[in-house]
Amino acid sequence: MPTRPNENTPETFEKLNVSTPPNKAGGASVVYHAMKHAIGKAGVVRAKDALTKLNQKGGFDCPSCAWPDPDGHRSAFEFCENGAKAIASETTAARIDAKFFAEHSLVELAEMSDYWHDQQGRLTEPMVLREGASHYSPISWDEAFGLIASEIGELASADEAIFYTSGRASNEAAFLYQLLTRALGTNNLPDCSNMCHESSGLALNQSIGVGKGTVSLDDLKNAEVILVIGQNPGTNHPRMLSTLQQAKEKGATIVSINPLREAGLVAFAHPQRVTQMLGGKTPLADLFVRVPTNGDQALFQAIGKRLLEMEESGRTVVDSDFINEFTAGYGEYRAALKSISWAELLDACDLEMSIINELAELFASKTRIISCWAMGLTQHRNAVATIRDLTNLHLLRGAIGKKGAGMCPVRGHSNVQGDRTMGIFEHMPEWFYAALEKEFKFECPREIGFNAVQAIRDMKANPGRVFVALGGNFLSATPDTEYTAEALRNCRLTVHISTKLNRSHLITGKQALILPCLGRSEKDVQASGEQWVSVENSMGIVHSSSGRIPPASEMLKSEVAIICGMAKKVLKDRKCEIDWERFETDYSTIREVVERVVPGFENYNEKARQPGGFYLYNPAKERVFETASGKANFGVSELDIEKPEPGRMLLMTIRSHDQFNTTVYGLNDRYRGIRGERRIVFMNSEDMNRLDLNAEDEVDVYSYFKGEERVTRLYQVIPYDIPKSCIAMYFPEANTLVPIDHTAKGSETPASKSIQVEVRKRVS
Repeated sequence: MPTRPNENTPETFEKLNVSTPPNKAGGASVVYHAMKHAIGKAGVVRAKDALTKLNQKGGFDCPSCAWPDPDGHRSAFEFCENGAKAIASETTAARIDAKFFAEHSLVELAEMSDYWHDQQGRLTEPMVLREGASHYSPISWDEAFGLIASEIGELASADEAIFYTSGRASNEAAFLYQLLTRALGTNNLPDCSNMCHESSGLALNQSIGVGKGTVSLDDLKNAEVILVIGQNPGTNHPRMLSTLQQAKEKGATIVSINPLREAGLVAFAHPQRVTQMLGGKTPLADLFVRVPTNGDQALFQAIGKRLLEMEESGRTVVDSDFINEFTAGYGEYRAALKSISWAELLDACDLEMSIINELAELFASKTRIISCWAMGLTQHRNAVATIRDLTNLHLLRGAIGKKGAGMCPVRGHSNVQGDRTMGIFEHMPEWFYAALEKEFKFECPREIGFNAVQAIRDMKANPGRVFVALGGNFLSATPDTEYTAEALRNCRLTVHISTKLNRSHLITGKQALILPCLGRSEKDVQASGEQWVSVENSMGIVHSSSGRIPPASEMLKSEVAIICGMAKKVLKDRKCEIDWERFETDYSTIREVVERVVPGFENYNEKARQPGGFYLYNPAKERVFETASGKANFGVSELDIEKPEPGRMLLMTIRSHDQFNTTVYGLNDRYRGIRGERRIVFMNSEDMNRLDLNAEDEVDVYSYFKGEERVTRLYQVIPYDIPKSCIAMYFPEANTLVPIDHTAKGSETPASKSIQVEVRKRVS
């Protein structure tokens, strides 16, 4: 069974076309591509019904990114191009039924591309892969739930079951999922946050006592300085561009810190402004700091060192009142920066002193400063230390807990933050376990469960596990693809709750189930009537989401109904007071329980239904820092930069524009000038000359870690404006190069942005 499509004969859809990257994002092309996807896949009527309710008050939340909706007035078109693509994919008219699986073996499906998988349409009925079978076949819902219960019942311990969650799950589904897991007796709750913002959560908790961002859209619009670090909002969070545009028009200085110069930060043409639809644009970033891969920690320490030097020269730069009242560890931080040399810092970040001075002057002269970041900071070995060093700069200036200032980790999936709030985590605080025990009268397990990387290692080392995934594409989202595939094949049963076909359905345990669920856009009708769910966005706003279009199949169940169906079978003989039937029938009863278990959710049913929802309390916004010291903590971190070894380069994995997470909507990356192909290596032209490579030459890429070699074959190399000794490739294809043990210290987030590689020209 191939893990990826045959690398020696990749599927070719059209000839690779390379052009000069555009100098802006947005404009008329956004409208064209959004409508092309939506109408082309869903049809005019279904597309209209979905898009007019997308991100509207009383409508449904976009299943794509977690960027917040405006609190007040909302446009009639409150979605971006990628949101339209996500809805087009979910509302497509194409269907996958029993006949499809009868006609396609697992081997045949595994040889097809991720793009092809997405094009086949919506899953319509539960399917089972029996031991030794080559094809999936139909199964009833009751039999499927019974199979899960039977296989879990054969385990020696509940800790041999693993329950993964993607960020698509609603608050209600997430709460019930963790409840099922803990009532079973385990904390094995890995989730997609383990692969992305776990480093942010850990660093911020250590620094300011809360693992979330501390700003709102209004803060961004009132900021004087906005740093956008390791992030490509033009592709990954397009609606963020309109917020940056508003901030820019109010006078904000925007700085892009990233190895790549991304079109979305050069300029933005708002597709709802007539003048910008006709060719106008708003320049965004005032300064592009092209730090090399993994040079950010050195950059942040350099800015801090320069600010302290300015203070010592007699200029008032440090906010002494804030530091004295609200922080701890300032003296140790100051001493650490004094002890490191400028030569070491400048070599590590590979920038001129003039750039450091310019950035330090911005921090010194402004007080309303916001730092936004994404995977470019979180997926490195030193990610936690890097984010703490960034937070240190805000603490120096008192730029947190006031209007127009603070920390803004930009989450990638629509409810990944809400899942964590609802208890999807392998190590919840004691108060959470105690609240569950009081409410449901069972003893919660206390032993720390597996995160995503630990779960993969466990499945690889110990045959016979049961793996259940609530959404997501686990195989493609995780590192070290071949290693992860072996881990999944070791399982006795793999279960995926999904809307669309993906590669994780094809790399299975001895038996496998595909349980098709409703999409976010679809009506959810249970015994008590039509239901709604709730989600939490990147800025801590909880609001309702009500599907509005007819389901793709009468056989689909909601995520809540599937979890309740599993729980009734799996926990049949367990002693606990959990009324799964009531939860499945009426989701308001789930929210009533959440009120009693999770602080901040008082009057949950009422507040979530208010237009726009409600903000969760965030103590750091009020300058209340719930750390062990009771203060915001300066962090002292050893400089720990990943540099390429002689003859090697550093690989960072990235998304294309026709992609969201592991879902590939198309084969173009138009903001980088690439069309028709994904097997691309972006490389500095000087590095290409050194390796005797020409544009579009075919190469193989090898990664190295602790004496181990991994390889992915048959890529085309493209000259690009990227720092020397750095390359970029698209995931999930490049995930096969990411070592399972190459992770961030503390958070164990895969270090997918700094991998030691060699690029070798193929010999025909």
